[in-house]
Amino acid sequence: MTMIDTAAFDTLFRNARTHNGWLDKPVTDAQLQEIYDLLKWAPTSANCSPARIVFVKSAEGKEKLLPCMAPGNVDKTKAAPVTAIIGMDMAFYEKLPQLFPHADAKSWFVGNQPMIDATAFRNSSLQGAYFIVAARAIGLDCGPMSGFDPDKVNAAFFAGTSVKVNFICNLGYGDPAKLYGRSPRLSFDEACKVV
Repeated sequence: MTMIDTAAFDTLFRNARTHNGWLDKPVTDAQLQEIYDLLKWAPTSANCSPARIVFVKSAEGKEKLLPCMAPGNVDKTKAAPVTAIIGMDMAFYEKLPQLFPHADAKSWFVGNQPMIDATAFRNSSLQGAYFIVAARAIGLDCGPMSGFDPDKVNAAFFAGTSVKVNFICNLGYGDPAKLYGRSPRLSFDEACKVV
């Protein structure tokens, strides 16, 4: 592996922000494909890849989504060019013969609901984080949120499937004029220990 340069660190982490306001600039379907084509290579346990993403772009899709959002998240979700619903397939293990063919990984999960729940949540959360990094890498801004009614989102977008919502992320070109001041972060010594 080769270390990325300082500009890449800035794009992905140091200068990247959670956006609440959006410029009136479209995000293309090709960009959405590019995000997925990057994040799919990132690791998950046993390559289980449980994330399922619904990209909400249309007026009809936004009409379904907005009533699911917490009041403080409605306007920014309405204004975002795209809102990604990061879901988790609770039957992800059905695809393990395809994704992890060198072992009978499906048998590790069948009938073990606590392991299914933990694996789906943990790994779809990882993939959601990779989603944010991939979106930033192609020049887009993100506004991840957990302020929504999961039952309403599941009913509106995942009814009749084995998928449940994990979190929601607005996507587009952020309006820097609508950013809040940068919040502090914990220092290494506050958050880490080397043993």
